[in-house]
Amino acid sequence: MTETTPGFATLSIHAGAQPDPATGARITPIYQTASYVFDNAEHAAALFGLQAFGNIYTRINNPTQSVLEARVAALEGGTAALAVASGHAAQFLIFHVLLEPGDEFIASRQLYGGSINQFNHSFKKFGWNVVWADGNDPASFEAAVTPKTKAIFIESIANPGGIVLDVPAIAAVAKKAGVPLIVDNTLATPYLFRPKEHGADIVVHSLTKFLGGQGNSIGGAIIDSGTFDWLKSGRYPAISQPNPSYHGLNIGETFGNFAFAIAARVLSLRDLGPAISPFNAFLILNGLETLPLRIERHVQNAVKVAEWLEKHPKVAWVNYAGLPGNRYHELAQRLTPKGAGAVFTFGLKGGYEAGVNLISNVKLFSLLANIGDVRSLIIHPASTTHAQLTPEQRESAGAGDDTVRLSVGIEDAADIIADLEQALASQ
Repeated sequence: MTETTPGFATLSIHAGAQPDPATGARITPIYQTASYVFDNAEHAAALFGLQAFGNIYTRINNPTQSVLEARVAALEGGTAALAVASGHAAQFLIFHVLLEPGDEFIASRQLYGGSINQFNHSFKKFGWNVVWADGNDPASFEAAVTPKTKAIFIESIANPGGIVLDVPAIAAVAKKAGVPLIVDNTLATPYLFRPKEHGADIVVHSLTKFLGGQGNSIGGAIIDSGTFDWLKSGRYPAISQPNPSYHGLNIGETFGNFAFAIAARVLSLRDLGPAISPFNAFLILNGLETLPLRIERHVQNAVKVAEWLEKHPKVAWVNYAGLPGNRYHELAQRLTPKGAGAVFTFGLKGGYEAGVNLISNVKLFSLLANIGDVRSLIIHPASTTHAQLTPEQRESAGAGDDTVRLSVGIEDAADIIADLEQALASQ
C-alpha cells in the first residue's frame, strides 16, 4: 500500500491528534493545567535549555494547544505553528521577533482597522515604524523599500473591502528585498488559499474567525512556512545570533526551517505572555473539523447574496470578487478558484445615514464586530470598527461612509436575503 498525503478534509479532522494515551479518549482533551511534572532534574534542564521538546508551563505551551498548532500548520503547509491569545497578539509576536527599535516594515493600507491602529500607534512605542503601500499596486511596495525595511505585511483578502491582493507579485518584491512576506490569511482560510504556495514566509490568522467558526473563542496563530533563510543576511539577530537567554544558543542554526516558530514561542511568547487558554484551543480545534464544509456553504451563500444586492435599486455598488465584472474577479479566479470568501462590502445610495439605518433594522443578521461566524453578521465600519480613522484612511481601507460589511453565514440563503430585503425596505 502506497502512502498518500491526506486530503484537506482529513487533515481538518485528524492532523496532530491521536487518542489520549492515558485514557484512550478519541477527542483531544482540555489539558487544564498550569504546569507539568518533570521526570528528573536532567529532564527539566533539557527542556529549559531547548535541548528537548516537552511541556514546561502553559504560558509557553500546552498539549491541547500543541494539537491545534500541528493541525493549523498542516492545513497551511507550514513547518510549525504557534497558537496565541488573539490575532493581534500573533501580529505583535511576529514583529517582536523581527524588529529592533528604528526598523521599518511595509504594510498594505488595505487592512483591518484594528491592524492599522496597531501599526500606526501601538507599535511606535517600540520604535517600530510602518510604511504604507497600496495593496492594489505591487510596485508601490517596491518603491517603499529602504535599508531599514525588515518585512512586508498584507492580507490575502483584505478586511473589510474584499480586495484580493496579488500575493505572488508582492512576494517577488519581498524576495528581491531579502525580507520575509507576512500574509494574514484570516478571510481566505487555507481551504481557499494557501499563502506559502504563493511566496509567503509567515502566515498569520485570527483563529477567532473562520477557523474556529463558532464565534465563541478568541485566538491567533503564527505559521512558519519554513522558506526564509534567517541566517543569510544577519539582519534578524533574534534568530541568527547567539541568544544570551539560552546560553548562546543560535536558534536559526539549531532549528532550521522552523526556527521562526521556535523564536516566537521561546523568546516572544515566553516573555510577553499572550498565551491561548487550553479551553479556547479545544473549542477552536472542534471548529476546524468542519472547516471545509462550512467554507463551501459560506461561499455559496455569499455569491447568492452578492448577486441579489447587485440588482437592488437602493444599492450603489457591490465589491465582491466572486462576481463576474468585479475588478478582482480574474485575480480571485486564479488565486482562489474555490471561491472569494464570505466577507464583502456594498454601498448604499443613501450614504452614511442609510448604512446606520440598515444595520439598525436587520433581524436575522447580528450587528457585531466580528466575522467568520456560522451566523450572518453585519456592521457599518465608518461608525464602528474604522471610526478611529480619518475619512481618507477609511476610504483607503475600503470603509467609506456608505459602506456596509457583511460576513455571510451558513443559514438558508433565502432567509439571509429576506432579512436584507425587509431592512432595506424600512428606509
